[in-house]
Amino acid sequence: QVQLAESGGGLVQAGESLRLSCVVSGSIADISGFGWYRQAPGKERDVFAIISYDNSTFVVDSVKDRFTISRDDAKNTVYLQMNNLQPGDTAMYYCAAYVNYDPRYWGVGTQVTVSS
Repeated sequence: QVQLAESGGGLVQAGESLRLSCVVSGSIADISGFGWYRQAPGKERDVFAIISYDNSTFVVDSVKDRFTISRDDAKNTVYLQMNNLQPGDTAMYYCAAYVNYDPRYWGVGTQVTVSS
């Protein structure tokens, strides 16, 4: 089993930054990567940033100029740096751990609210 715990969300104003953390614990031998997802009210949960076991990253075009995914293996933590936040970024943000490129494990999420 793998446990994920997100933190770092909050209420910010447009243009400000946040860094989300996802602390990973448990048996991670089969984990092939991690992803950040977000879900706004009334919308589906969508992936927008992925980091694989070899530290290669993918961030969707709509946020890649503002969001960065990274990891610190010494701290068992995956990060999401979010800059120039906008009201459209308001959502619950989730961390997921992939097994065979399938999101097998999930955290409970952290809320990000951006006011205009």
